[in-house]
Amino acid sequence: MSDDRTPESAIENTPGQGRTPDAERIEPAAPEEFGLVQVWWGDGKGKTTATLGMGLRAAGHGYRVHMLQFMKGGASSVEAVRGEYNAIAALPGISYENLGHYGWHGMADGSDEADHEAQAQAGLERARDLLEAAGEADLEEPIDLDADPEDGVHMLLLDEILYAADRDLISEADVLELVDAKPNGLELILCGSHTEPEYLTDRADLITNVRKVKHPIDDGQRARRGTEF
Repeated sequence: MSDDRTPESAIENTPGQGRTPDAERIEPAAPEEFGLVQVWWGDGKGKTTATLGMGLRAAGHGYRVHMLQFMKGGASSVEAVRGEYNAIAALPGISYENLGHYGWHGMADGSDEADHEAQAQAGLERARDLLEAAGEADLEEPIDLDADPEDGVHMLLLDEILYAADRDLISEADVLELVDAKPNGLELILCGSHTEPEYLTDRADLITNVRKVKHPIDDGQRARRGTEF
């Protein structure tokens, strides 16, 4: 269907009217349309990267964001200090914690499998606590950017939780319990696993399959500072 709009009028009708927006000071704010459940899974690189990007975007609007990481110990090619941790520490409104054991479960990397399960269970309990705290907070109101996550958050990222469920370190029922416990107004993001979490198909609002087409790791490339950690 055609219309008689000129390019100039079309630009005027776009957000920002075609102007590149300037960065603004970040002040505490509350989202108007949060409350969905997102799932990011697949065999491609980029699940954590994508969810961190959303966390960065939300924090830039002044919303309180927290990332809880399961199973993020990495391998011998990954250093203890991660670039994302440094970046998060420098940004207002976003925080993180890592309860993952060093190494990867089931990969014969020398780490203790029992410790993997204990850490995953600790992460599950922590996730429950964070959801309960969010339920007690008024998520329709701004939250101090430096507030503890126990005071409530607008967005909660559970990184690699689906991988923990895939490895039977926690159960699928545990993940569904967290989804059911999500309060209205909280954006809950679950990521990880190369296996499709079909148990979440009818429970999530957004599901993205991050598919690998090609990856240099297949040719022996080790994890690189600034891209993988």
